[in-house]
Amino acid sequence: MKTNYQYYFKNYKDNEIFQKLLPGVKNVWEIRDNAKKYLKEEIEDKQVKENHAEMIGESITLIGTYYIGKGTKIYGNVTIEGPVYIGENVEIKPGAYIRPGTIISDNCSVGFNSEVKAAVLQKGVKIASLAFVGDSILGKSARIGSGVITANRKFDQSNIRDTESDFFGLVIGDNSRIGANSASLPGTFIGPYSWIFPLTQVRGFIPELKKVSNKPELYMTENIKTELKS
Repeated sequence: MKTNYQYYFKNYKDNEIFQKLLPGVKNVWEIRDNAKKYLKEEIEDKQVKENHAEMIGESITLIGTYYIGKGTKIYGNVTIEGPVYIGENVEIKPGAYIRPGTIISDNCSVGFNSEVKAAVLQKGVKIASLAFVGDSILGKSARIGSGVITANRKFDQSNIRDTESDFFGLVIGDNSRIGANSASLPGTFIGPYSWIFPLTQVRGFIPELKKVSNKPELYMTENIKTELKS
């Protein structure tokens, strides 16, 4: 398994906020720890409550401390619970929940009723509807499909791989994507430019430039005409 962040992320040099998370990083999962430290020192401890977003709709809730950049649009029934950092030109769609410890870089999108918890999103990441992204690090222009779950804790609550943490979701490299209704188990590492096809469960290490899919058999039997009840 590759543990150096340069393997997963090659297109970050125009991302000022992400570069602030890299000093001292040896293993890629340490970026998430640095993100938490950054948010505590620069947002929470300084009691930052700065919002430049366009608020569209009603029942938008901002809790705790946060920085939200210009050009960002936040739609109705969204909850943002700090400390969080949200960059410029981000879209937070209706019903989304952004939880503490999250950094969302410029030009990202979080879909309808999706939840993001303690995750780092690099520029151009798009998360579709009804997804959960927890304790994870996403590379530039990565894509998370509708209904995707990034599981972030093992059943026995033991530490995940070498992370020294019992909470860790996945690392997904630049321009990789996970298709609808797929799931990644805790501690999954996906290299850049790899595709995880819909309805696929992944774990462990997926190298760069791979296509991954399940191939379940499809069974068909005879049916009878039955009128469905209203």
